Amino acid sequence: MKTNRVFALLIALFVTAGWCTAKDGADDRKVWADLCYKIARPVLENMSKGELQKNMQLELSPTWDGRDKRVAYMEAFGRLMAGISPWLALPDDDTEEGKMRKQLREWALQSYKNAVDPQSPDYLLWKNCPTQTLVDAAYLAESFLRAPEATWQKLDKTTQQRYVECFKGLRVIRPAYNNWVLFRAMTEAFLMSIGEAADQYVLTVATNKINEWYLGDGYYADGPEMALDYYNSFVIHPMFIEVLEVLEANRFWAPVGSKLAIKRMQRYNTVLERLISPEGTYPAFGRSVTYRMGAFQTLAMAAWKYGLPKNISNGQVRSALTKVMQNMFAVEGNFNEKGYLALGFAGHQPNLANYYTNNGSLYMTALVYMPLGLPADHPFWTDPAEPWTSQKAWSGKTFPIDGHESLMK
Repeated sequence: MKTNRVFALLIALFVTAGWCTAKDGADDRKVWADLCYKIARPVLENMSKGELQKNMQLELSPTWDGRDKRVAYMEAFGRLMAGISPWLALPDDDTEEGKMRKQLREWALQSYKNAVDPQSPDYLLWKNCPTQTLVDAAYLAESFLRAPEATWQKLDKTTQQRYVECFKGLRVIRPAYNNWVLFRAMTEAFLMSIGEAADQYVLTVATNKINEWYLGDGYYADGPEMALDYYNSFVIHPMFIEVLEVLEANRFWAPVGSKLAIKRMQRYNTVLERLISPEGTYPAFGRSVTYRMGAFQTLAMAAWKYGLPKNISNGQVRSALTKVMQNMFAVEGNFNEKGYLALGFAGHQPNLANYYTNNGSLYMTALVYMPLGLPADHPFWTDPAEPWTSQKAWSGKTFPIDGHESLMK
């Protein structure tokens, strides 16, 4: 009996530490879908009624730089939609998840309309706008590119024309000389994708500069200098690839092709997956750690659209990201009293917010949910759970050797 109790205790400890993972991908998918719905609902339900700006409980960084706080609403909406639009593109069904997805889609489509309707209380900051508007307009454009059939193509002609005019109106904003060149490029690439005249100079400069800033082994510098943070995942890899794909579809010259850009991202993903600890945590370093699960956008994007890198399986990535998600959102304080995200990394930690951060910024965490755009019978969700690389490494199991991979050609 004593031996059995000791054995049971050891098993419990291993489960708590994350060494054992759920075997059923359907359970993991429910974790993702339920949490995604919890994050999205307060934003989309209120905005669909024209009540987001009235009801959203704002929280600004303790070091807030004084910019117009109304940028928070576009940040919340744009970043959220860039992450969940692939999920909304799945067909309706009568499952619990299907009902949540249908409701979010209905709210989202009305929210898209309100965002550019000058008569709506939730008309976003398109006029006399601060430079921050450019950033989150790019995420809105990205949401259209990722799932046009569920977003852009469902909008009426008046709403579509308003977006075209709003995006073109942002051409007066001069982007910072870093990852921001991709925000200008993203809105122009979207315009090109729908047959509008795009600013070809902007697209040429942006793609050339990002390519020049490639350092090797999967990493881009954020401008002329390297920044050790997660901006390769938040912005650079995904937006660069998506811009290149639009340029290729329109036979517009770029310094590199999307295949090479994807190869670079996959090398970055190989490193990123190894940053997930055996317990299901990851290092909180660099700027914008309050963007939470957005740090894994590149892994999510690969799983959804391109497939995962060699030596990384669906089962291990799904299991690892599920565990990180559960660990992070199990901490009390991630949401405020009205259900909106609160400043912090794991819980409420406002001291971690940068001067440009408000709680609308935090919806970058939704970028991890792109794999929900895969049907439930896709191998990402049906393959058996597997230990991820650091679990194998720290338990004496065989795991793939890693090393520098030249991607310059």
